[in-house]
Amino acid sequence: MPTRRVLVVANPVAGRGRGARAARALGLALDAQGLASETFLTTARGDARARVARLDPGVTAIVAVGGDGTLSEVLSGLADRAIPVAQLALGTANVLARDLALPRAPAALARVVAAGKSQRVDLARVAGRLCFLGASAGYDAAVVHALERIRRGPITRFTWARAALSELARYQAPQLSVEVDGRLLPGAFGLVLVANVVHYAGWPSLACDRVLDDGRFEAYLFPARSRLGLLRHAARGLFARFPGGGVERVSGRRFRVASSHPVPLQVDGDAAGHAPFELVVEAEACRILVP
Repeated sequence: MPTRRVLVVANPVAGRGRGARAARALGLALDAQGLASETFLTTARGDARARVARLDPGVTAIVAVGGDGTLSEVLSGLADRAIPVAQLALGTANVLARDLALPRAPAALARVVAAGKSQRVDLARVAGRLCFLGASAGYDAAVVHALERIRRGPITRFTWARAALSELARYQAPQLSVEVDGRLLPGAFGLVLVANVVHYAGWPSLACDRVLDDGRFEAYLFPARSRLGLLRHAARGLFARFPGGGVERVSGRRFRVASSHPVPLQVDGDAAGHAPFELVVEAEACRILVP
């Protein structure tokens, strides 16, 4: 039987500069499992996507070492979604890794890769890019945009708090309309999140009965009519789950979120222009290696 080959794609500055060291440890652990590993270190945004796009024949699995951004690039560059992907999570949020309880130790993750068990995960397309976590318009997206403006170097929880407070001080609720699978929902909303995960902003705040591979995403509709309303939503997100507390949930395959004026948009934690936007779940899911 030919040796299984694994490509490790690592962001060396992830985890406050631990990315390269973690990738080396993972490579040794993969070799100890009888797998042939190759490590590629990125140097700029887009490197991971470009490397995966020219994947060598015979590669049987890919491991992204870094945060959600690194994993996003790997999935975006992967043409053959039958090839499974794992993540050694070193980012700030690590949303999918938390959802799937992926191990954080290189040796433990190497065992997961060697075992080869995978979970299908739906993907979507929004604003011309792949989406594997979710997209939103409103206050949280405004925070992401502010973060892009003020960040210097690695993102920390202090950086997030600074961006969140600055946007809270000048918050004015938008009026967002939502269409799901061609049906216009009644009412207007201050924040709309369309997601396929349980963790949100680092907390298990969303419904845990979502199905990762049912061909659908979930729209969470927040009234968020004032700063006080935002704070109430935030408190519920810390101690309970959505839907609830005035927040509705609707599942579907195609979502269109519109507004009479531009509203900040984020996709998978990155600033991505402004609403209106359309999110469409793709027909083919990816495969994520899981314990």
